[in-house]
Amino acid sequence: MGTRAVTTRRSFLAVAGLTAAGVAVDAYTGHQPQRAVGRLVRTAGGPREQPREAPRPGARPDAVRLLAAPATVDLGGRTVRTWTFNGELPGPELRLRVGEVLRARLENRLPAETTVHWHGIALDNRMDGVPGVTQPAVEPGQGFDYEFNVPDPGTYFYHPHVGLQIERGLYGPLVVEDPGEVVRYDREAVLMLDDWTHGIGPSPEAVLASLRRGGMHHTGQAGGHHGHHGHHGAGEAATFDPTSPLGADAGDVRHPLYLVNGRSPRSPTVLKARPGERIRLRIVNTAADTAFRLAVGGHRLRVTHADGFPIRPVTGDALLIAMGERYDVQVELGDGVFPLVALAEGKDAQAFAVVRTSSGATPRAGVRPAELDRWVVTVADLYADSAVDLGRRPVSRTHRLVLDGNMETYRWTINGHAHHGAAPLAARQGERVRLVFENRSTMFHPMHLHGHTFQVRRAGEQRPGPRKDTVIVRPLERVTVEFEADNPGRWMLHCHNAYHQAGGMMTTLAYER
Repeated sequence: MGTRAVTTRRSFLAVAGLTAAGVAVDAYTGHQPQRAVGRLVRTAGGPREQPREAPRPGARPDAVRLLAAPATVDLGGRTVRTWTFNGELPGPELRLRVGEVLRARLENRLPAETTVHWHGIALDNRMDGVPGVTQPAVEPGQGFDYEFNVPDPGTYFYHPHVGLQIERGLYGPLVVEDPGEVVRYDREAVLMLDDWTHGIGPSPEAVLASLRRGGMHHTGQAGGHHGHHGHHGAGEAATFDPTSPLGADAGDVRHPLYLVNGRSPRSPTVLKARPGERIRLRIVNTAADTAFRLAVGGHRLRVTHADGFPIRPVTGDALLIAMGERYDVQVELGDGVFPLVALAEGKDAQAFAVVRTSSGATPRAGVRPAELDRWVVTVADLYADSAVDLGRRPVSRTHRLVLDGNMETYRWTINGHAHHGAAPLAARQGERVRLVFENRSTMFHPMHLHGHTFQVRRAGEQRPGPRKDTVIVRPLERVTVEFEADNPGRWMLHCHNAYHQAGGMMTTLAYER
């Protein structure tokens, strides 16, 4: 098993601002960490805290080196040749303090062009990592220097914005810490959830080609629109689950493996702690086509943050997390050995890790905790903390976005257009902009806006919805969000199902002068 060296709250303070901190990176790979910011002092009793420093707005830590290159990785009993950052899966954990400047040197040693997108960060538009929109693609053998301020604390991640490269393992966590945050937990761990086919089943590109080539059975919807049924996947079709909070049809592709921190259920990640401790889990869904329902057997989850921003804490039994979303949860740990299960919605499979606070037998990989069938926390249960509520003010303009698809050609559209076929959505500095997503397909779409966070608005609801940058739009559902137009540039807006995005479900938001 891959033992997860969970960061204690004490050592966490010592590495706040430390890029690829040893405590965190060792948990993924056992590799020696890169040091970019801060200091980690090791004593006979383990890491200890340096004198706490005030936030350093504009501080310029040393540049991080991100080497995108082919590598051999162990997925927990299965070794594959794939693409990674710095030879690790996930890539190195990057940690900074809020207000600092992240500096990263991408070196491309892949046989293809690539970039790095900093998912969820409201950054300088030139640094957003979208080829053809914010920068040229980085060719093989070339490099690119990313440098930008990180304005908001929270849980984020980085990945390419080229084709299906994220599906080959090119991703890693980015944590932005607020030293002034009022926290009550003893340990923390980052959990990166993934679906995996490369090197075991067909490549992601072959899966997409199959989806485009094979066509799909479909059923008519009102207005002549079509839904998904009988989906092709990595050798098998996805299943239908009428009890899923995402609708009966929750995915196109059934993957051979589902991973937690790069480890399969065969040899899972192990989180070690002590009975009675409170652990903070920073959960990131990096998957291409899979939403997960996550639970810890015998425990409840206290959800505290959504996409990096604080919410009014809500406690449930399980948590629904779609592709591109991030949630922070706290768990009061019991005494024993417990399964941490991320059920792949609609796919009759799951990712699996172990939480160990004492000796005992390891739960079997196929266990299904009862919590998965109890209260599942979704975005509908979440309200913004008052500190991050955008408040109410007149909306300057509204954009309606109709989400749809042609299943025979696997062409996914926004307002009838695919792949930037329509004029960009317009905004002007200082405006309040409303987006109304209307899903006319029978599949859910996690819609992600670059460079901004929005606030979910609910009809007839005065309480402030959560601040997010990625929101689930369920089948035949309408979702309204609002954001402040405060970050000029040209920004991507797309479905974070990687196959839907590759099939065309993307557009841009462009600021007017």
